[in-house]
Amino acid sequence: MSSDALLQRAKALGLHGLVAQWSELAERPWIRELLDCEEAERRRRSLERRVRNAKIGRFKPMADFNWSWPKAIDRPAVEELFKLAFVTEPANVILVGPNGVGKTMLVQNLAHAAILAGHTVKLCSASAMLNHLAAQEGANGLQAALRRYCAPQILVLDEVGYLSYDTRHADLLFEVVNRRYGEKPILLTTNKPFAEWNDVFPNAACAVALVDRLVHASEIVKIEGDSYRLKEAQERAAAKAKSRRSS
Repeated sequence: MSSDALLQRAKALGLHGLVAQWSELAERPWIRELLDCEEAERRRRSLERRVRNAKIGRFKPMADFNWSWPKAIDRPAVEELFKLAFVTEPANVILVGPNGVGKTMLVQNLAHAAILAGHTVKLCSASAMLNHLAAQEGANGLQAALRRYCAPQILVLDEVGYLSYDTRHADLLFEVVNRRYGEKPILLTTNKPFAEWNDVFPNAACAVALVDRLVHASEIVKIEGDSYRLKEAQERAAAKAKSRRSS
């Protein structure tokens, strides 16, 4: 690597003392190793920070996803999402399906893949975000909280539709969606088709506009099936019952 290329790396790293004395130090044999170590350490710290800030939580890897369990799922479409093209397009990703079919597991894995690719991510339940925004007092506090959800390159909103929200919450969700619209993607899971979102936001005038912005140029994956968590719970109960009978 040329001396000029090494100098540009030193400048990018903000090693001002090294840059100031470059004419004297450029030919030292340890320069490249120093730059390599500094870049590697910054990548490591950056990854740790992005993982910590994302708050993905514990999750099962995609290798554990039981593709045979859902009655209907577009596996090629899901696997295509892991190429992360939706980040640069940008396009929202919406997973629609009943409780327990793996929607949260899928978005957690997508979020983790995006972090490894260098993107910033924030994951939270829809209720947690909306309650946090609604609790802000004053315009300045609300604007700061909105920036918290609009700054990351990817916002993951889990469990939209499990609770009903008043007009205030609907307006806040619309504000977040509108601020990210066409610029930064939202990954969203919901147990209700969009035709039923009036039940989620029963008195909200913005419900139609909210759905319109979410689905525009989005990737929508529908999953059909029974709850895998319920299946696992029943299997555990059956195993315990069998163990008790044999003891």
